[in-house]
Amino acid sequence: MTGQENNRPNELIEHAPVTLRRFRAEDVDALFGAVTESLGHLRPWMPWAADYSRASAEEYLAGSIKGWDEGTEYNYAILTGDALVGSIGLMTRCGPGGLEIGYWVHRAYTGRGLATAATAALVEEAFGLPGVDWVEIVHDELNVASGQIPRKLGFTEVERRPLDPPPPAGTGIGVVWRLTR
Repeated sequence: MTGQENNRPNELIEHAPVTLRRFRAEDVDALFGAVTESLGHLRPWMPWAADYSRASAEEYLAGSIKGWDEGTEYNYAILTGDALVGSIGLMTRCGPGGLEIGYWVHRAYTGRGLATAATAALVEEAFGLPGVDWVEIVHDELNVASGQIPRKLGFTEVERRPLDPPPPAGTGIGVVWRLTR
């Protein structure tokens, strides 16, 4: 089974100009390269990027496989052509009835609408799952670029709350955006 027939999102999603593909262990080199080349761009906003290493990439991929199998998170490589240009995921951490979307894009591929296209694809995928009534995106209030994506896709800001852990360049106050079915 590869998709929604087992109450899980599809493992491969085509949404031009991106393809989303479930992460697998053999993505380690491409993931490590994309993150390493983007550390200056990611570290201000992504606490996990602080001490990033090849072991971090291996741990993330192992966690992604486990999370998918357990139904707690569904992490995808964002691909354009054959290049891994970022990551996006659906996470159950916001409670019953909702899924949270998180994303990042390689510094050389920002400003091209790839994160917006990937997010739109995952919103559509999430609303195709039973019991999902809303989708959230959370980002630090100073991460203006990240906030443009939910705004473009029709999300509504519903609250601001402390982020744990706070990003190094942010205020630690998260803007919570929500889109309902």
